[in-house]
Amino acid sequence: MSIASVRAFFAQHGLDPHISELDVSTATVALAAQAHGVEPGRIAKTLAFRMQDGRVLLLVARGDARVDNAKFKAAFGKGKMLGADEVEALTGHPVGGVCPFGLATALPVYLDHSLKDFEEVLPAAGSVNSALRITPALMAHLTSGQWVDACQ
Repeated sequence: MSIASVRAFFAQHGLDPHISELDVSTATVALAAQAHGVEPGRIAKTLAFRMQDGRVLLLVARGDARVDNAKFKAAFGKGKMLGADEVEALTGHPVGGVCPFGLATALPVYLDHSLKDFEEVLPAAGSVNSALRITPALMAHLTSGQWVDACQ
């Protein structure tokens, strides 16, 4: 179902990107990088946070970036990562397949500047064995994502 929602999202925008569905898990940055033959930084990981005020947001960053607590707090305030069940309930995607496309719940999307290190990145596409290739600029445009500096 999640890949279907990602495909529907792109169709609504008049796009039909190739979604790679592999026979192996790509649920972690390391597995995804190995399976797609790219460096870990090119994997665009999507992280979900609940802020102290109750709002939920998604942060997309390069695969080898780490959230910098001070930068994150400066950008958003206090927050904590969501558990797997809540992530899947809110996004419609399982952990390891979360992406900012085809979400079950409309959530604000933020993109860390670290993604701009690459012309093309590979976010998941709604399942633990799928991905697509996209420019960071197009991802920001399609998701109405805002650029932030929240990672090391």
